[in-house]
Amino acid sequence: MKVVLEHLTKIFPSRNKKDKNAEVVAVNDFNFEIPDGKLIGLLGPSGCGKSTTLFMISGLQAPTSGKIYFGDDDVTKLSPENRGIGLVFQNYALYPHLTVQQNILFPLQNLKGKNRLSKEEMLTRATEVAKLVQIDEFMNRKPSELSGGQQQRVAIARALVKMPRVLLLDEPLSNLDARLRLQTREEIRRIQRDTKITTVFVTHDQEEAMSISDYIVVMKLGVVMQTGKPQWVYDDPANLFVAKFLGTPPINVFSGRVENGWLWIGNERALEVKGAEDREVYVGIRPEGFVLDKEGRLSCSVSGIDVMGRDISVVSTHPDSLNPVVRSIISADEIGNTAGTTVRFNLKPHKVFLFDKETEERVYFGAQIAAHEEMIEKMKAEGQAFVTHSGPLPREADDRAKEETALPEQKGIVAKLKGLLPKKKEKTEAPSKDENTDSEEK
Repeated sequence: MKVVLEHLTKIFPSRNKKDKNAEVVAVNDFNFEIPDGKLIGLLGPSGCGKSTTLFMISGLQAPTSGKIYFGDDDVTKLSPENRGIGLVFQNYALYPHLTVQQNILFPLQNLKGKNRLSKEEMLTRATEVAKLVQIDEFMNRKPSELSGGQQQRVAIARALVKMPRVLLLDEPLSNLDARLRLQTREEIRRIQRDTKITTVFVTHDQEEAMSISDYIVVMKLGVVMQTGKPQWVYDDPANLFVAKFLGTPPINVFSGRVENGWLWIGNERALEVKGAEDREVYVGIRPEGFVLDKEGRLSCSVSGIDVMGRDISVVSTHPDSLNPVVRSIISADEIGNTAGTTVRFNLKPHKVFLFDKETEERVYFGAQIAAHEEMIEKMKAEGQAFVTHSGPLPREADDRAKEETALPEQKGIVAKLKGLLPKKKEKTEAPSKDENTDSEEK
């Protein structure tokens, strides 16, 4: 089932009766087409609007403006139960007094009219779904008798048993420990491929989103920052936010400048950047983008070496780095070349990203220009458009204006409170011992 979101916007009204303009734009002009049978990851930090987008797709929240289509059907004003969706919440939301089988059967028992199934049909479907998520041997257990991962599978089975047109997952792995999270996300991917149900997966964990998604949508403050295949977005970030959000360890960011076709970081001419105009830039370098070289163009002060098996992470510092430390991942075979207090690197051009210092938008150079155009053509061939945001974010401007308005008010309140407090009496200094002695002698 193809899902199309057209100019989807959600604005929450102000709770402050005195300031009706203090509304919150949770999702701002969201446009995206989710292909039939694909798994899409909605990715971003807390408060970016990803869960709000999911709830609008499900029908739990009505959009302020915009349209939602399931195939050719406009479902914008359709109730959740009539949309044909399966929804899995972060906290599982299982009925504790019911068995696994009863939890899975519950949605089927509430079907009415022509959709009503016989008991035999319901049991058959529940058993098939339980086998799919590999919990068929726990059908008579209560949720309290299951592990967190098993409870999550029950929640997924309950969503799938209705044979939904669209499956929606709201941070389904956040309550699991690291090992269970890895195992369960692999299961979710397997189930989605087996069922071929169009799936929307909400998460703030970029590793989760990149590992199981066909496409990812990176969001910030209600705005879509970039869309595309996970590897494409990682290799070709459109702005500084996307570059910093994706990647473990995170990208190293330096302050630099472009002069006469060369990138300068501090006083060092670090890399040739043909095609880039002279300007002040932020320089993003992936940890794997460093090449250890005694004659390298970029020098850093070594802080330590983290051994990771086949690779090592050189931890260093640089005066123009915006990160507290610079992390460079190199082969463990080169650990002998990291002795001393200073280490020198050359840079891999395809792992170095330049961003305008004012707009934080990408500045392409050299072979990156052709590679970016090739990626756009590939996206067009798959029916996807290259989506990115340029310019300031509306909520950033709103939040800044609110802060500027609130600051004088806060100062006024503090001043009033100070005026109401009783003034402290000035302490009179006690006479010294010498003064007491002199008065007694007199």
